[in-house]
Amino acid sequence: MIEVIPGMPPYVTAFRATGFVTKDDYYKVINPFVENVATTFGKINYMLVLNTSLKNYTVGAWIQDGLLGLRYFSKWRKLAIVTEKDSIKKFTDTFGIFIPCPTKGFKMDELSKANEWISDLEKH
Repeated sequence: MIEVIPGMPPYVTAFRATGFVTKDDYYKVINPFVENVATTFGKINYMLVLNTSLKNYTVGAWIQDGLLGLRYFSKWRKLAIVTEKDSIKKFTDTFGIFIPCPTKGFKMDELSKANEWISDLEKH
């Protein structure tokens, strides 16, 4: 399931993934929120806190995730992933060469640092 993380600046789309994540999580939670931020602010600061295994993402969720990335390709300002997995953190840190925005991986104990980084409007 995907839930919005409350208390973030209005230009930040911040989500927490727990349990199983399906395409409906994208249709009902992620897509409407991202679309609203893109329309309102023109750019998207996106953070995902992974409190579940990537194995818990359904095929439909992976497809929706890819489509989301493509749909807003030129609108991403920053992308952060917070996880316990070193491999996902490293992947996120190097993923930026494929998209036109800074990407950064954080460990769970760096959540406050991730919140600060994703909330900062400067690209770094």
